[in-house]
Amino acid sequence: MTSSLILTATPADALIDVPRHLVVRGAAPGARVTLTAHTARAGGVVWHAEATFEADAEGCVDVARDAPVAGSYQGVSAMGLIWSQVPEDGKGRDVFPQPVSAPLVTTVVAQADEGETTSVSVSFTQRLAAEGVTRREVREDGLVGTLYLPPGDGPHPAVMILNGSGGGINEPRAALYASHGYAAFALGYFKTPGLSDYISNTPLEYFAKGMDWLRRTVKPAHDFVALSGQSRGGELVLLLGATFPEAVSAVIGYVPSALIHSAQNACDPALGREGPTWLLDGKPLPHIWENNRTASWAPFDEGPPPHRHSKAMLTALGDADAVARARIPVEKIRGPVMLLSAEDDGSWPSSLYSKMVTERLAEHDHPYAVEHLDFSRAGHAIVFPYVPTTQLVYAHPVSGKISTGGGEPDANALADQRSWSAVQAFLAKAVAERAQSQGQS
Repeated sequence: MTSSLILTATPADALIDVPRHLVVRGAAPGARVTLTAHTARAGGVVWHAEATFEADAEGCVDVARDAPVAGSYQGVSAMGLIWSQVPEDGKGRDVFPQPVSAPLVTTVVAQADEGETTSVSVSFTQRLAAEGVTRREVREDGLVGTLYLPPGDGPHPAVMILNGSGGGINEPRAALYASHGYAAFALGYFKTPGLSDYISNTPLEYFAKGMDWLRRTVKPAHDFVALSGQSRGGELVLLLGATFPEAVSAVIGYVPSALIHSAQNACDPALGREGPTWLLDGKPLPHIWENNRTASWAPFDEGPPPHRHSKAMLTALGDADAVARARIPVEKIRGPVMLLSAEDDGSWPSSLYSKMVTERLAEHDHPYAVEHLDFSRAGHAIVFPYVPTTQLVYAHPVSGKISTGGGEPDANALADQRSWSAVQAFLAKAVAERAQSQGQS
C-alpha cells in the first residue's frame, strides 16, 4: 500500500558535527514506529542501528524529543541512531570515509506497524570537509603529513594535529578543524609511508621542524600555532609545549599523560615495549618504566579479558622517584592548556594524569587559561560528534594485543559531543587573546 508516513532529516547535508533532526509524521497515534539507520563507512562496511518509538497523540515521533521503547540505545538522543551503530561484519572499526573528502551517507527507514506495515526512507549526508576546504599532501623537509586549509585567502590561525600509538596521519580531525577556519596540519610521525613503523626513538626535533614548516607555509594569523594530540599524541603535545614553548601557542590534549612513557604497544620489537619513545638532541628522555621499582605488565598481560592497559600503567605510579623523573615539565608551556580525559579510560589513567597536569600548573601559577573536562563513564576514544562509539574492544594496530579502551557507548558519545564544543570555544578564546596581546583586533 502507499505509505502515509512522512520522514524528514534536517539538515540533509552538513558537516559531521552538526546534529540532524529526525521526525516521523503521519503515523497512527500510539503506533510503534521503528527507525533503522544504515551507513556505509570505510572499506564499504555497512554500520547499522535501530530504535522503536511510540508515536504521540498526533502520530509524530521526534528523535530529539522522544526516547525509544526498544532498540540500539536508550534515552533521548538526537543522534542515537549514529553513535549506537555497529558494523555488520562484526569487526569493523574505521568509521571515517576514504578518502576523507568523501561523504558519509546514512539512510534511515521508518516502519510503522498499523495493521499493514508502512514504510518510508530518507537519507542525510555527513561531511568532514566543508565546501572550499583544500587538501595538500606534504612530503618535504623530511615531513610526512597532510595540510587542510579553509576556504578564503586567510590568514588563518593554525593547528598541528598528532595521532596516538596507532600512528598514521589524522586527516579526519584536520579536515574538521579546517572546516571551522583553521589551517590544519596533520603530521604523521610513524606507521605511515616513508617513516618508521614504530614509535620508538622518535626525535622531538621532527615536530619542531613541522611547526616551522607550518609557519613558513601558511603564515598563520597572529602567528598562532596550536597543538592537538590524542593519547600518545596527548602526551606528545604537552611535551612539545614544554620543550619548545616559544613555538606553541596553545595545547589541546585528548586523553593525555602527565608523564613520559616508554614505547609500549607501538614499540619496535627489537627494542621492546620498555624502550624509549622520545629523543631530544639524540638522547632518550627518561620515561616512567625506566628503573621503576613497582611497574609490572602482569595486570595487563595476565588480567581477565577484555584486557585493560591502564591496570599496568597504575602499577608504575607506585615508584615516586620514577614518576618525578618522568614528569613532563608542563609549567614551561607558554599558552593556554585544554585537557580532555575519561574516568573509565581502559588504555591509561587519563583522568588521573590530567589532574596531575592541572595541579602542576596551579603549583607554578600558570598565567594562562587551563581547562580540564573529565567525562564520567567515558573511555579512551574521545573523538568528535557524531560517529559510532560501540567498538570498545580492539586489536592494537601495531602490537596486535587485544584490549578495551573502556567507557560505555552513550557516555563516549556524550564526551565526543561536549569535548568538541569545548575545544572550539577554547581555541576561539585563545586566538582572540593572542590577537589582543599583539595589539590587533
